[in-house]
Amino acid sequence: MKPTSSITLPADAIRAFLTALIQRAQQSAHPGSPPLWIAGYPCGAVFPAAARALTDLPGVEVSPGALHIGKLLLPGEGLDLLLATVAQTLRAAGCAPGWRDEVLDVWAGADAQQTWIGRIERGVMRPLGLLTRAVHLNAWSASGQLWVARRALSKATDPGMWDTLVGGLIGSQEPPELALVRETDEEAGLEESEIASRTELHAITRMKRRIPEGFQVEDVLTCECVLPDHITPANRDGEVMEIKRLPPEIVWQMLQEGAFTVEASIVIAEDLLRRSAS
Repeated sequence: MKPTSSITLPADAIRAFLTALIQRAQQSAHPGSPPLWIAGYPCGAVFPAAARALTDLPGVEVSPGALHIGKLLLPGEGLDLLLATVAQTLRAAGCAPGWRDEVLDVWAGADAQQTWIGRIERGVMRPLGLLTRAVHLNAWSASGQLWVARRALSKATDPGMWDTLVGGLIGSQEPPELALVRETDEEAGLEESEIASRTELHAITRMKRRIPEGFQVEDVLTCECVLPDHITPANRDGEVMEIKRLPPEIVWQMLQEGAFTVEASIVIAEDLLRRSAS
């Protein structure tokens, strides 16, 4: 099914809201966070507690101006082994609250020239201030209502807050479209064929914000689809406590009240703006 038609919402107000959200998500790292270099590449910013935990680890050099991991190593098995040791050290020090036994890619370099240099446990991405990439799906009903999901209370970040129907990080060496299909199955119980009419993934912004365990640097990618009325999403991975289908007017009100995560607010507001301005 094609995307639903335009909606009647205040485009100027949504535009101002989205602009403010994106600006709010452009923060610097926590004070005292040394820049992170891996294999000679600039990669992130280390949360002060994580920097202290890594001070005496072989292969790590800590100075007031920077923290180097594998300074003389090249991307490859040796660097990945050191990164795994770094992750375990942070876990032992209590600096990896979101440990998942799941690896993500480590990216370095300027925005336009990202360089893949290795992989590391997902749970230490924020403490090290490493770039992550997230895919989101806004799913609309044929009647023009938006499916949204409420995060489980067990989630390490933003427990109990409302979210897009589907949202998750891209795994190591995983194509974005494959990540979207995987997350859609896990979080909404939908088959790939049921979202086949989705729009192409597109990037909205790169978020940079301080969170309790470190620094979130994340590329936000999103797309949308329309679900026939006979299809009802259902969570499969236990990370969602509730799924609802809501009118856009209610969603807009909830956005203004701060009921959604920052990422979801950006993704949903961008979609609402396109629809209200069309």
